[in-house]
Amino acid sequence: MSQAPATSLQDIISHAKEYGFVFPSSEIYDGLQAVYDYGQTGVELKNNLKTVWWKAMTQLHDNIVGIDAAIFMHPLTWKASGHVDGFNDPMIDNKDSKKRYRADQLLEGKAEEYREAGQPDKAQELLNEMGRLLGAEDLAGVRDLIIAEGIKCPVSGTANWTDVRQFNLMFSTQVGSVAEDASQIYLRPETAQGIFVNFLNVQKSGRMKVPFGIAQIGKAFRNEIVARQFTFRMREFEQMEMQFFVRPGSEMEWYNTWKEARMKFHKAIGLPAESLQYHDHEKLAHYANAAVDIEYKFPFGFREIEGIHSRTDFDLRNHQELSKKKQQYFDSEINQNYIPYVVETSVGADRLFLATFCNAYTRETVGEGEGQKERVYLKFHPALAPVKAAVLPLVKKDGLAEKAQSIAQLLKSSFRTVYDDNAAIGKRYTRQDLIGTPYCIAVDYQTMEDDTVTIRHRDSMEQERVHINELKDKIGYEVAMERILEAI
Repeated sequence: MSQAPATSLQDIISHAKEYGFVFPSSEIYDGLQAVYDYGQTGVELKNNLKTVWWKAMTQLHDNIVGIDAAIFMHPLTWKASGHVDGFNDPMIDNKDSKKRYRADQLLEGKAEEYREAGQPDKAQELLNEMGRLLGAEDLAGVRDLIIAEGIKCPVSGTANWTDVRQFNLMFSTQVGSVAEDASQIYLRPETAQGIFVNFLNVQKSGRMKVPFGIAQIGKAFRNEIVARQFTFRMREFEQMEMQFFVRPGSEMEWYNTWKEARMKFHKAIGLPAESLQYHDHEKLAHYANAAVDIEYKFPFGFREIEGIHSRTDFDLRNHQELSKKKQQYFDSEINQNYIPYVVETSVGADRLFLATFCNAYTRETVGEGEGQKERVYLKFHPALAPVKAAVLPLVKKDGLAEKAQSIAQLLKSSFRTVYDDNAAIGKRYTRQDLIGTPYCIAVDYQTMEDDTVTIRHRDSMEQERVHINELKDKIGYEVAMERILEAI
């Protein structure tokens, strides 16, 4: 058995669509760019990832609770958070192709060319200059730098660029029953602010003591001008965030604690250590005094799947100033009132889905000589697999189908089980491999005699004979979410 060639992003996109994981949104109308729908297998995988994250945060920690805040929020929320004034991307248009690009991504692409050409110092010099210009909001300087570097539009092949302009990434809409009286509000660009504005509600109603955390899973929306790389960068996406409120002065200790804890989580769900790395932020966001990304090695390179940020007291303090309502906590241990500092862990659910899918996608050459063939399967952690077990009768006659259906019914209440009697059993095994089902249960004539079945293991293709009465415990143990939680 040998490993097949490297996987491309197009392999992932094609497989995801063909086997019901991800579809382009509104595809019958030619789709909507950077918006995707999760299909029947994809929603199961994504829900499993959300469940294990939620349990890891709220079930394993006595001092972390969850909420579900509304998507619509008072517009002053986004003034306090800095999104109204500072949530922008520097965009530039090519006059010939009429295509729009993010100016920073054009320069980052040029820096990557320098790295590939063995000029890492030149690459870093370019990134430093870009950071300086963007930090100074010198958009004319950014345009001059693009031209000086000889960067051309990949469509037109020309460097006929417009000025660089800032575009706010928030989607806006109106709330109100009469158009003339409607007020402008925003679709939230992040879920964190729903946690911050509920800080005191949760603290007082739950009698929480600092340090404590508030977790949330929810949709967020950003008007990405240049959205790309499948579900990695979308306009409608889902975040899994936890804001951990700590005593001022202890934030760096907790920052390092959560940095290590979150890396451990990703390894526990099956992402290999060699495909994960930390990336410290050189340029910090306006609210942070420390920030690091956990990056996964996608087919298109290492990219962020989670951010850990020390946000100081920026958010609570700004909400206090704008709302005129105190956001302070009385710490009885030190007899002091203060605005807590915050350490944030923020995972993109869609990015984690894509990382898990890319990591699971496996192509192998099996057999020898003329019997060689390529095998494709999805090597998910059994607890994350969309379907845990498939029950397959050898044939549909002689009572085997009815026996298989009764076994499937027996297992359904414990874990997701499907029944399939369509086509030869070898093709049914392959079908389950392609959606990542870890266990296939074959029902044959011997089953009718002694109530034993054959379990076929997805990864090794090995088979073992077990009694029907053992199935629930044997497979249930392997696919239990506890297997991941115990490793965190």
